[in-house]
Amino acid sequence: MRPLDGVVVVSLEQAVAVPYATRLLADLGARVIKIERPGSGDFARHYDSSCGEVSSYFAWTNAGKESVSLDVFHPAGREVLTRLVDRADVVLCNLSPRVWQRLALELPESLVVAELSGYGWDGPYAGRKAFDALVQSEAGLVSLTGEGDVMARAGISVADIAAGVQLHAAVLAALLRKARTGEGARLRLSLFDALAEWMHQPMLYAVGTGAAAPRSGAHHPSIAPYGPVACADGAVHLAVQNDGQWQRLCALAGLAPEERFATVSSRVQHRDELHALLERAFSGLTTTALLTALDEADVPAALTRSITELPAHPQLSGWVDVPVPGGSVRMLPPPVHGWEWSPGAVPALGEHNDHVLRWLGFSDAELTSLRARSVF
Repeated sequence: MRPLDGVVVVSLEQAVAVPYATRLLADLGARVIKIERPGSGDFARHYDSSCGEVSSYFAWTNAGKESVSLDVFHPAGREVLTRLVDRADVVLCNLSPRVWQRLALELPESLVVAELSGYGWDGPYAGRKAFDALVQSEAGLVSLTGEGDVMARAGISVADIAAGVQLHAAVLAALLRKARTGEGARLRLSLFDALAEWMHQPMLYAVGTGAAAPRSGAHHPSIAPYGPVACADGAVHLAVQNDGQWQRLCALAGLAPEERFATVSSRVQHRDELHALLERAFSGLTTTALLTALDEADVPAALTRSITELPAHPQLSGWVDVPVPGGSVRMLPPPVHGWEWSPGAVPALGEHNDHVLRWLGFSDAELTSLRARSVF
């Protein structure tokens, strides 16, 4: 038995953040019914076409769900949505606050309701549109990412992921409280607040020192050597964090003690010179030979790999073929093990219309009438 078997989640969702939260709930056994626009569906379906007929984003965040394409503003569609909410344990939404207010759903007190907005429901940014890259910019992440004068967006949708993970955890906590007390919950989260929480450490550093940490590319801004070092056939990423590791690295590289490298802060100050010495020492070694030597010396290090190499990484196992519209893709199982899991398909738009509405009690004649009126 999975932890959320029997829990019904209805989600008015699009893009990445809330779909990721509900994918995590589906992994735990929840029945997730995804409400999409008739005709076009969740716009993330079409970001790219790398997974059959859907995008990599959509395949990743929607496995194991049921798709219902429903015009929620049509009177008959509103009736369907109301009946869905009446059967639900959890309702999530990341449509705009204006759309959510226009729906004006009657929500039972026992229901767990979670809303996601861009910047929140009040304040000067409440009405602004927010997407991952915009929130990365507003929260200061872009200003810290990159190298020298060049700023960069983080390579993954980190604001969306931060919000999805935190919303998922909050829903689980609300369900636990509901099981104990019978009380529902009204949860609110913004993309901006989710990423601002993750930006605490660099913010505290900047406030405490009076300046932001410098953009350092793949290197750590305040620890050295902590970044890639070139060798004969690629790069090895070092992560030296204490004096014992530093001393063992010096012995391996044949470096004599020097005052300019005596402390972490002095090594950061002289990072370029330090890395030049390390690369000179390791230039004749392959990545395999260097990693072996570092492992034997108990110096933390890793191979700097391309994302195209990740599917063949020797540490990953358990890949499964997940059906997607127009094909299948290999995906990883949930990273936390401990209960039964089987992969669910990524749904086609409206694939579960009839199945879900029959579950709600609609007859074949009523389904025909709804289709005729383009309700779904």
